[in-house]
Amino acid sequence: MRIPFVSMFMTSPFSGLEEHAEKVKECAWIFQHAIECLLVQKCDSFEELRKEVARIESQADAIKRRIRGHIPKGAILQVDKFTLFRYLGEQDSVLDALEDALNWISFRLEPGVPEELEKEFLLLVDAVIDPVDELSRMVAEARKYFSNYSENQRMVVKKIVRTLREQEHLADEAEDYLKLRIFEVETDPITVFHMVRLAEIVGSIADHAQNAGDMMRAMIAR
Repeated sequence: MRIPFVSMFMTSPFSGLEEHAEKVKECAWIFQHAIECLLVQKCDSFEELRKEVARIESQADAIKRRIRGHIPKGAILQVDKFTLFRYLGEQDSVLDALEDALNWISFRLEPGVPEELEKEFLLLVDAVIDPVDELSRMVAEARKYFSNYSENQRMVVKKIVRTLREQEHLADEAEDYLKLRIFEVETDPITVFHMVRLAEIVGSIADHAQNAGDMMRAMIAR
């Protein structure tokens, strides 16, 4: 089969995916720091950190647009374009969920997360950060696989996908436990609604990370 001339000079989209994944990872670190600042250190930097996440999210959006817009018509890709864009969408949704969680908290900084729920909330935050960390590693390893198509490298990527699935399950358990505790300790309906919705937004971070893993599994399938 003759390879289209344009494909010979096209940069692999995985370089952009890796760059985007690093932005997601950076936002996750700031997100975790913002939560710890708010609940543990009781510092006044939450709003600055929230705005920093929004700034990096804007940078990631530019990378996303670049990836989508710089694949010429007729170019041959290493993977199906539709699956590639679905992967990018899920990875980007991780970042959106990180930003949405901080925005939702900012709507009700006082009283914020009730003291009786701080421990369970921090456990959920820790649980969703783990799969975000795996995303950037998964993209880096997938990029290696598509450069040599080594079966051993493919197994490395598949192992990361399995890890993402396990981590998402642990995050689901942490989310369910937090919701249980919310109804045990809270009677104010506004606080209950705010906290349940917050648990769902934070939990969705791990959901989107797993979805990205599923899309990656489809891309490396033979």
